[in-house]
Formats: sequence, structure tokens, C-alpha cells
Amino acid sequence: MTDRRENISGWIWISPWLVGFLAFMLAPAALSLYYSFTEYPLLEAPVWVGMENYGRMLRDEVFLTALRKTFIYGAISIPLSTALALVIAALLSAKIRGGRFYQAAVFLPTLVPMAASAMVWLWLFNGEYGLINRGLELIGIDGPNWLTSTRWVMTAIVIVSLWGVGQAVVVYYAAMKEVPDHLYEAASMDGMGPARRFWNVTLPMLSPVVLFNVVTLIIGAMQVFVIPYIITKATPGGDPRAMYFYTMYMYDNAFVYGKMGYASAMAWVQLLVTLVLTAMTFAVSRKAVYYRGG
Repeated sequence: MTDRRENISGWIWISPWLVGFLAFMLAPAALSLYYSFTEYPLLEAPVWVGMENYGRMLRDEVFLTALRKTFIYGAISIPLSTALALVIAALLSAKIRGGRFYQAAVFLPTLVPMAASAMVWLWLFNGEYGLINRGLELIGIDGPNWLTSTRWVMTAIVIVSLWGVGQAVVVYYAAMKEVPDHLYEAASMDGMGPARRFWNVTLPMLSPVVLFNVVTLIIGAMQVFVIPYIITKATPGGDPRAMYFYTMYMYDNAFVYGKMGYASAMAWVQLLVTLVLTAMTFAVSRKAVYYRGG
């Protein structure tokens, strides 16, 4: 009888989460899966079309272009973000004056709302008045029209992504503090310099954390939306498809073109692609990640 009461009490305590999960996650996901097999223009009842939405993606040039640009963005931004975050964390872990200030300064950009960040970068990348091109002029370089040039717009978006590495830096910094000191002492006795100690001691000990951050970066790259969407809408001229990513096309299909069924199918393909990339990352990392318990 006591066990039964404890079970009932437990279910009552977690019931708010259960209700929220069922109402705001499971039910919408189930509806989205159903809509992905229908033609659903929002203002009319959905009509079952089977696998037509999924087959249509293979013939949709805009879809294939958006997917390709998303992969390119991820292939560039993920390694650069990981390397930059590791380097900054290593610098912050050294005993330097004002370390707390630099830690706060690195993390601060992650607290800025994405819409506000987009407006700041719109000004920085402005081809005529932007601070970046003004800085390049000081060293004799004629800066490009970053946001209207098909050649440079991807570079601009990658730079924006690097601005938000503060969260990963904090995680790496905390992990570096957990590396046992005796490993560094043994490495120093073997004659290793700072670079070799980082490569042979620090990085292997951080490998589980690196794996975690890489997976989160993969998920984020597949879902990149807010900043490029705002920049695209606020930038006249240029190719509107130059930074047209997967989630942007999915959003337009759902809420601009009124093709909720097609957008739902895209959402499930996005989930599948993300799961496949994550599984591949875990498979590749089996021999590269060191776990202390193992």
C-alpha cells in the first residue's frame, strides 16, 4: 500500500512535465508526421498524398540547393568553431591578469538575442559604411560587399557563427581544469613543450567534451535560421538564395507559401539527416575519444 501511494505521489509530481511533453512535443510531432504525408495548405483540410512530398524533394532544385548550402556551412563552421573555442579556452586557462574579464567577454555574445546580433552584423558587414570594410581600408584592402556578393556571403555567415563560440569555450575551460596535474608533470619530465602537452595530454582528456560540442554544432548547423534569415530580408540587392539554408526554406514553405505538408516532410528529413550525421560522428569517434572510466 505504501509503495502504491509513493508511486501515485511520484506521478503527481511529474504530471506537469508529462502534460507539457504530451501537449507541446509528442502531439505536435505526431501531427507533423501525419501532415508530411498530406497536402495541407493551412486554410483547408489536409489531403492524403502518401510519399509525394518526400519524392518531390528529389526534384526540387531549391530544396537541393538549400541542403547543399547547409552542408557547406556546417563543413566550414563546425571545424573552425571547434578549433577557435579550444584555442581560446587554452588561453583563458593560463594564469593571466584579468582572466575573469576575458572569460566574461568571451561568453557575453551568447547572451545577446539573435535578432539583435543580426542587426549588429548588418552594420558591420555593410559594404559602404561597415566597420569591417573601414578597418580593411586602413591596411589598404578594398573590402567586398559582404552581404550582396555570392562569393563572400557564406564567409560572412561563418564569421557570425564564430562570434558565438563562448558557450563552447566555457565548457572546454571547465574541462581543462579537471585534467589531472600529474599528467602535465609527467609530460614536462618527458621534455614536452606547451604545444605537445596540449596535443598529447589536454586534447585526449577533452575528447569526450569535444565530441559533445561537435554534436551540438551539427544540430545547430542543420537548424541555422534566425541570423541569415534576418540579414537576407534586410539586405536589398544581391542573390536572395546565396545564403538560403535548409530551415529558411522549410519556414517559407510552411508560413509563406502555405505548404505545411511539404514543410512537415522537410522537418522529418531534417531530423533523419541530423540523426545520421550524429551517428556517423559517434562511429568515427570510437577510436578517437578517450574515457577515463574505460
